[in-house]
This record gives sequence, C-alpha cells and structure tokens, in this order.
Amino acid sequence: MLKAGFISLGCPKNLVDTEIMLGIIQDNQIEVTNNPSEADLLFVNTCGFIESAKEESISTILQLSQYKLDGKCKGLIVTGCLGQRYAHQLINEIPEIDAIVGTGAIHRILEAINCVLSGQKTVIIDKLDSCYPEQQSRLITTPLYSAYVKIAEGCNNRCSYCIIPTIRGPYRSRSIESITAEVQSLTDNGVKEVILIAQDTTNYGRDLYDSPKLLQLLQELVKNEQLTWIRLLYCYPANLSTELLSFIASQPQICNYIDLPLQHADNAILQKMCRRDTKKEVEKLLDNIRQQIPNVAVRTSFIVGFPGETDEHFQTLKKFILAQRFDRVGIFPYSQEEGTAAAELDDQIPETVKQERYHELMSLQSKISEEINITLEGKIIDVLIEGFLPDQPNIAFGRSYREAPNIDGTIYVENVKAAIGTFVKAKVLQGFTYDLLTEQIED
Repeated sequence: MLKAGFISLGCPKNLVDTEIMLGIIQDNQIEVTNNPSEADLLFVNTCGFIESAKEESISTILQLSQYKLDGKCKGLIVTGCLGQRYAHQLINEIPEIDAIVGTGAIHRILEAINCVLSGQKTVIIDKLDSCYPEQQSRLITTPLYSAYVKIAEGCNNRCSYCIIPTIRGPYRSRSIESITAEVQSLTDNGVKEVILIAQDTTNYGRDLYDSPKLLQLLQELVKNEQLTWIRLLYCYPANLSTELLSFIASQPQICNYIDLPLQHADNAILQKMCRRDTKKEVEKLLDNIRQQIPNVAVRTSFIVGFPGETDEHFQTLKKFILAQRFDRVGIFPYSQEEGTAAAELDDQIPETVKQERYHELMSLQSKISEEINITLEGKIIDVLIEGFLPDQPNIAFGRSYREAPNIDGTIYVENVKAAIGTFVKAKVLQGFTYDLLTEQIED
C-alpha cells in the first residue's frame, strides 16, 4: 500500500482543503503517515498570502525534497495558494517538485498522483468556481471534539493589499442544506464545536440567495442538539446586523465571540485599503456588538506600515485601540504583495518603521489583554478540556468561549476530574497577559 505524508500551512481554510485531499487519498487505499521518511508521496499544502508565508512554504518544500534522496519518496506534490499563484515558476525553478495542484483543483488530487507515479510532471489549475459538497470525504485532523466548516470560498471584497481574490476566486457560498448536512455528519462522529470559516463569513449566502443568510444558517445549525459550541471567524463589519447579533446573544450554543478584522482606524488609510467602513461606522458597530452581546469577546486584526501611513495615521490607530480595549488583537506589518493595488502605491514604508509600529502596538495590547484577564478573576467559566500538562497530570489546559483554537490564549485548570473533549466549570484564580489559571469546581 502506498503511503502519503501531508504538511498543511496557513489558515484553517487551507486546513479544510488538506482534510478533503486526505479523505480522497484514504478512500483510494493510500495510507496516511505522519513520518515523512516512510512516505511514498509527500504533499505540501502551501500558503501564499504574505511574504513570510511564501517563505515558509518554499522552505518546507525544500525540506521535504530531501526525502527524495534520503527516504522512499517517489513524488513531491505542491498544492494550495502558493501553487495556484506561482505554479509554472515553482515547477520550473524547483526541479524536485513533481506536480502542482491549484486551489480550485484539489478534487483532482488522484490525477496528480497517477501522473507522478507514471513519471510525468504535471500542473493542474482549474477555474475557481466550485465548493466542496457535504458528501465529500474529509479526514479530520483537528481533535475529535472540534472541526472547521468552510461555508464559502473566495472573496469579492478586493481590499487593495490582498491577493486572495486572485488565488481563491470570487465569493461562492455553499447551500444551507449542504452545510447543515456536513455539521450533522460531524456531530454524529463526536464533534461538539464547529468553527464556521470563510474569507468573509458575514457575506455568506449573498451569491446564492441574493442577500446575506448567515442568520438563517445559524437558525438551522442551532437545531442540532449535539452541538455545544458554534464559533464564528472572519466576520467582516458589513452585514453584522442588529438582528444577527441579537440572535447570537440569544443562543447558548453560539459562542459570544466575534472575530472582526478591521485592518486600520484612520479613514485615509481605510480608503486606500479599499475598506468600505469608516472609523465612525466601526465605532458604532462595536457599540452595537457590546450592547447586544454584553459578555462578548471581540478579536480583531490591524495592519501597520501600509503605504502612506504617517505618524498621525498611526497615532489614530493607537488611540482607537486604547479606546476600544479589544480582548484580542493581531498586529501585522504590511507585506507588499505583487499583483495587488497597494503594491503599486507610492510612499512604501521602511521595514524598520513597520517593525517599530508593530512592537509598539503589541506592547500596548498586551497590557490591555492582561487588564481584561485580571477582571475575570473570581468568575465561573465553562472550559473545554483539551489536554493535560505532561509533568503535572492534575493540571489540564483548554479553552472557554473566549478563545479560538490556535489563535488565542490558554486556560489552565487545576484539580481536574474530567476527560479530554469534555466541559467543566472552573473558577478563575489569576489572569495573565494571554492565559488564565483556574480550578475546577463542582457543577
């Protein structure tokens, strides 16, 4: 039996693509292995979003190519965003690569494998116009109790710094029926938390139903009584209506957690980014979110060093962060990506300035996060147990509704009497910059 090894890089949306390819491979009697030295076929599902991600993808490809010399690898196959974006350059400049499969062609992964095994190099790039169906096999790589569900693919927003519409195509939603069927299948197999993802989750359904339908999707998903948590990521400001927020607040299954990528707070920079919202509109939306969902945890992300960002623009962003006191913030130095409108702008910011602004905002937000976590001391929270410390088996670690996996902090729970994948009630003993120390209490 052939053995295949996978490395998945980048975002959870890319991870879902990896899981689909793994499902196809496993359905066709190819064994999946975590040991690259014993793999007959090696795959890298790449990220090509920003420069650092591209560098990581290239480095990983080159590392795995060594197994063609030192292991039993017969073929190295590159998939994902970098492959979609630079297919012919990659296969011409890195001779160790045997096949490229674009983001719109992951369902053709067996075709790529057959070409490689017959000694042919191949590039498979399809039109970016499809989504995976609910009956598509997936080999879930996340813990058994939690899974990502991609509700749409592609993006229509055309932010000036972003290459995603080029490498993922236009926005295209899956049907409500398809998503609910997949979620039912996942919960039948033990999943308790589903994390809804797309490039823009709040735009879900517009292409299929002529208007956003995230509310209607959630109304169907909460009928699944096997679900404990429904978590939303990548909620763009547009379409976060009062009605949607009110429904989120009213449903115990939906986490009071809003991931809201804002990118900047100065109107001049927002306009250059081709973002549709103004600072005043965003402030109004944040007030509405907090009014509708009193215990909400709000996560956002900002770009520093965007072309033309003056110190005055940066100070506007800094004051905005100070005023809004977000629970979680990701800060990213601007990456000049070829093929984007922003890459052609004048007034590109020196890297040293980007790094200074990055570190200044990270320091500012770390203080805010710690202050917020300290206010949680004494409160009782529900914690999903995800594991135990190897050297202290009576201390578990996990997450509450306030933490998305692999993004936010960790909750440590003392005196745990529960299994991995179960929920416990815990009292917060101490809040730190990113993490909480708690102890389990009796229900």
